[in-house]
Amino acid sequence: MYSKPQSNQNVRYGEVITSDFVPPWWAKNRHVQTIFPRFIQKRAKLDYRKEKLALPDGDFVNLVWAGDVQKSSGLIAMFHGLEGSIRSHYTNDMAANFVKQGYAVVLMHFRGCGGEHNATPRAYHSGETEDAWYFLNWLEQKFPETRKAAMGFSLGANMLLKLLSEQPKQRIIKAAMAVSTPFNLEICANSINLGFSRVYQAYLLKSMVNNLLIKMRKIDYGKLLKVTELQIKQFKNFRDFDEHITAPLHGFLNADDYYQKCSSGSFLKTIATPTLVVHAKDDPFMHESIVPDVNALSPNVCLEVSQNGGHVGFMQGTPWRPEIWMQQRANTFFKPFITNQATYLSSGNAL
Repeated sequence: MYSKPQSNQNVRYGEVITSDFVPPWWAKNRHVQTIFPRFIQKRAKLDYRKEKLALPDGDFVNLVWAGDVQKSSGLIAMFHGLEGSIRSHYTNDMAANFVKQGYAVVLMHFRGCGGEHNATPRAYHSGETEDAWYFLNWLEQKFPETRKAAMGFSLGANMLLKLLSEQPKQRIIKAAMAVSTPFNLEICANSINLGFSRVYQAYLLKSMVNNLLIKMRKIDYGKLLKVTELQIKQFKNFRDFDEHITAPLHGFLNADDYYQKCSSGSFLKTIATPTLVVHAKDDPFMHESIVPDVNALSPNVCLEVSQNGGHVGFMQGTPWRPEIWMQQRANTFFKPFITNQATYLSSGNAL
């Protein structure tokens, strides 16, 4: 049962609340909310620079920086979704929004994303937190005096929530925000394989398969995978990919084992960092049954649910001047933590 939030949309930790997001008349459909920002809405202007971060196992991830950290009022670390990058509509436009607020932004591309294939057979998945944790510690060493927050989208949101659960004593990130999270990976894999949602699956699966095939021509996967290139080309859905690729490459018994161990819904209870989770019940990548109830939340997590919003959509305004509600929500949420004015209490200690 959802309680109505205060009019100023203050975060209420340990609760599931109803979002104040209301879609405009022309964008009530979940597919419009999902597709319009990606393919029709004009991208915000964003100046950024790239940096390659070496990882302990000899591989690397590509970082993208926007804004000047030394002159900023804070640093936001961002994590994109499945097959995403800085060119994804939600990362580009959110980064531009944060820079306008006076923050600096750094996006960590997952291994193999951002236009450059990584150097090892392994890639990334919804529960892969090692690279992100190494990256955050590296940020802290590089900018110890700068207050930091983190934001994840879709797969990146799932990963971020799992990381925060695994690191309950972390003090690097003052606050976190997760958007359009696949709380239950198995249900999501089944849901996106139905109806029109299969269009999204086909689009993403094609990218995943093509990237893997390119890597297979450069790296020997003979002892790691039991499928041929021809069989990979015949994958029909995410479960096929996770069963034959994600699981064996990353140490899982099978797709079910991966889904069970990496679904963030089971990790929310132990998060100690102030965290806002924003979710739309009509997300076409998922099923509304995955939305956790209040018993799944820690006292440090606020789950804000709207009836509409699509997948990483939350679009308002007019067709000729659309606005992304999520940007203002992120600004309101992060500001107290970045400016060190948060009144949030955890275990009796102000952050």
